[in-house]
Amino acid sequence: MKFKSFTSFIFLVVLLWLNPNFSFGQTSREKQLIETIKREKNDTKKFLRMLSLGEYYKTNNIFRADSMTHVLLQKSRVFDDSLRFAALMYSAEVNEILGNQDEYFRDILACQPFLNRIPSDEVTFKIYRHLGYFHSYSLEFETAKFYLNYAQRLAKRKRNNAKIAETNNYLALNFMFQNNKDSALYYTDQAIQYARRTSNKNVLSESFNTQARIYDYFGQVELSVAKNILALEMASETNNIYQLAKYNRELGQSQRIILNLDDAEYYFKQSYDYAKKIVDRRQMGLALSNLGTVYFDRKEYKKAIESTDKAIALLTQLNDLNGLGEAHNNLGIIYREQKKYAQASSNFNQALVLFESVGNKEKIAGVYHNVGTIFQKQKKYANALNYLQRSIEIREQFGSKNQIYNTYRVMSSVYKDVGNTKESLRYLQLYLDYLDSNTTVQAATKIAELSELYRSEQRERLISLQGDSLERQQQERALTSTKLENSQLRNNFQMYIIFAFLIIIVLAGIIGFYRWNQTKIKQQQREAEMSQTLLRTQMNPHFVFNAMSVIQSYIYENDTVNSSKFLVNFSRLMRLILENSPKEFIPIQTEVEILQKYLETQKLRFEDRFEFTIDISSEIIIEHAMIPPMITQPFIENAIEHGQLHTIEGGFITVSFKKVNDLLQILIEDNGIGRKGAEVNKKSKAHKSMAMKITKERIDNLNKKYRTEGFLIVEDYNKKLQTGTKVLISLPYKEDNPKSLDT
Repeated sequence: MKFKSFTSFIFLVVLLWLNPNFSFGQTSREKQLIETIKREKNDTKKFLRMLSLGEYYKTNNIFRADSMTHVLLQKSRVFDDSLRFAALMYSAEVNEILGNQDEYFRDILACQPFLNRIPSDEVTFKIYRHLGYFHSYSLEFETAKFYLNYAQRLAKRKRNNAKIAETNNYLALNFMFQNNKDSALYYTDQAIQYARRTSNKNVLSESFNTQARIYDYFGQVELSVAKNILALEMASETNNIYQLAKYNRELGQSQRIILNLDDAEYYFKQSYDYAKKIVDRRQMGLALSNLGTVYFDRKEYKKAIESTDKAIALLTQLNDLNGLGEAHNNLGIIYREQKKYAQASSNFNQALVLFESVGNKEKIAGVYHNVGTIFQKQKKYANALNYLQRSIEIREQFGSKNQIYNTYRVMSSVYKDVGNTKESLRYLQLYLDYLDSNTTVQAATKIAELSELYRSEQRERLISLQGDSLERQQQERALTSTKLENSQLRNNFQMYIIFAFLIIIVLAGIIGFYRWNQTKIKQQQREAEMSQTLLRTQMNPHFVFNAMSVIQSYIYENDTVNSSKFLVNFSRLMRLILENSPKEFIPIQTEVEILQKYLETQKLRFEDRFEFTIDISSEIIIEHAMIPPMITQPFIENAIEHGQLHTIEGGFITVSFKKVNDLLQILIEDNGIGRKGAEVNKKSKAHKSMAMKITKERIDNLNKKYRTEGFLIVEDYNKKLQTGTKVLISLPYKEDNPKSLDT
C-alpha cells in the first residue's frame, strides 16, 4: 500500500487501532452480498448473487458496476438462456447509464434472438421497451411506436402500473423527437397518472423528469424547471443519488438559459458532488462540461477551458460520444470568443465527427451554426451562409425547432454585412416573431422564485431536523453528564497511554521512513527503466504491421464487415495498451479485456485457425483484484507467433486467473509446436528470452516491494512429446477499494 505522506500513515495506523471495524468504503450491504457470494457453493446461485451485487452497484457505484459487466458476460456462457439474457441485459443497462450508445444498442440488438428462446412476458417487455428507444433514437418513429405499444399492452395485461408509466414516458419521447408537442405531453400526463398509482417514487420522479425534458425541448423553460423541481423532491425522498445528479444538472442547464449563473453553478456543483458519491464518471464529466459554460458566460475563459478539459478526459475514458461532442463544441465556442479561430475550428470538427458517428442530427445542426459564426467573424460570408443554411435545413427536419431562430438572427447579420438588405430584413423579422411569442425571458423571474422556494424548503427541513437533533442532544447530555464525570479519571489515564503509544509509533516510523525512502528511490528508478522497456516491447511493430496488412486485404476484397470488426477491435486494443501500460496496477477486468481484444484480433488475422478461452474465478472479481498491466501478453504472443498455433489442427490457448494462498496465480497453456520446435528460429528464441527476463524482473520487484514470494515457471504442455507450453505466473494479491474518484 502506498501513502501520500508519512503523516497520513500515522493517522491511518491510529484510526485502525482505535476502530478495528474501520473499512475502506465498503457498505454493510456490499459486504453482505460479497460474503454470500463467497459462501455459495452452487455455481448457478453464485452467478445470481453476482448479478445482485452488480444491480446494487448500478445505484451505488457505477464504476464497479461497469467493471463487472465483462466478467458477468463471460461467466454466463456456461449457463442457460435465461441467465445469459440477464447478463446481456445488465450489460445493456450499464452501458446506457454510462452513455455508451454504441455498446448499449449492440447489447439490445444481441438480445433479440432470446425472444424466441425464452417464452416470457417479462423478457419480451424488456427487449421491446429497449428496442422502442433504439428505433426512436434512430429516427424510425413508426417502428419505435410499434415496439413501445406492444410493450405497453404486455404491461397492461399484467396490470403493472410502473411499467405502463415507463412505456408512456418513452412514447412521449418518441413524439418529442418528431416535434409533436401535444402527443408528447399527453403521454407524459398518462405516465404521471399511472406512476401515482404505484408506491415507487422513483417511477414518479422519472415521469416528472420526462415531462420537464419535453417542456425544455419546446422552449417552455419555466414549466421545465417546475417539473424538474418536483422530480428532484421525489429523488431526495428516496435518496436516489443517480437521479439527484441528473436532475440537478438539468436544472442547472435551465438556469443558464435565462442567465441565472449563480443558480446554474450551484446546481452543476450539486450534480458533480452527487455523481462523485456513486463514482458516476459520466455525470461527473457532463457536470464539469456544464460548469465550463457558466465560466464562459462570466468571461472566465481560463477556468472554462480547465473545466472542459477535465470533462473531456473523463468522457474519453467512457467513450461517451455525445458527451464528448458537447464538450468539444463548448471548447470551440470558448476559443471562438478568444478569436483563436484555428483551435475553435479544430474542436468544432471533432464535435461534428463525434455527433455524426452517433447520428445526432440536432447537435450536428448546432455545430454547423457555430462553424458559420466563425466564418462570419473571419468575413468569409459565402462559407458562413452555407453552414448556417445547412443548420436550418437539418433543424427543419430534426430536433427542437426553437433553436432555428438563433440561426435566423445570425443569417440576418451576415446578409446585412454583404449588403443584401432584403434578406437581412426577412430573417430579422423571422427572429423577432419568435421573440414576441417566446416567454423565456418573461419566465426568468418566476424560475428564480421557484428555485428559491425549493431551496428555502430544503433549508426549513434542515432547520427542523437540526432542532430535533439539538433537543435529543440536550437530553442525552443531561443523562450522560454523571457518567462523564465518573469516567474523567479513566479517560485521562487512557489518554496518557495513547500519547505514549503514539510517541513510540512516531519514533519507530521516523526511523523506518528514512530507510524506506532510500529503498523507494532505488525502486522507482528501476521501475521507471522497466516501464520504458515494457512500453517498447509491448507495441510489437510486427503485430501492428501485420494488423495493417490484414485491414488492407479486407479493403481490397471489399469485405466491409470484417474490416470494420477488425478495425474496431484493433483501435480499442491500442487505446487500452497505451492508457494502461504506464500504470503499476490495473483492475483485472481491464487486463482480461486487453487479452480478449488481442486474441480476437489475432483470430481474425489468422482466419479463426485457433480457439481461446479466458477464465477468471468469482472470488477475485468480487474482491476487485488488481494486476500489473500486460504481464501475460508476451507469453500469449509467443504462443501464437512462435508456437505457430495457426498451423496446428485444433490449436488452442487457455488463460485462467485465480487466488491461491493469498497470491494471484495465472496459468497460460497452449498446444503449439513447443519450445523445442521454436528453438530453430533464433529470432524467436531471442524474443522469448527477452519477454521472460522482463517478466522475471517485474515479479522480483513486486516481491521486494510487497514482501511476497511470487514466481514464474515455464514448462512443456505435453512433456512426453515436448510440444505446447505451460506458463505459471504467481503475483502479489492486491485488492482495489476506491471510495470515490477525483478528477
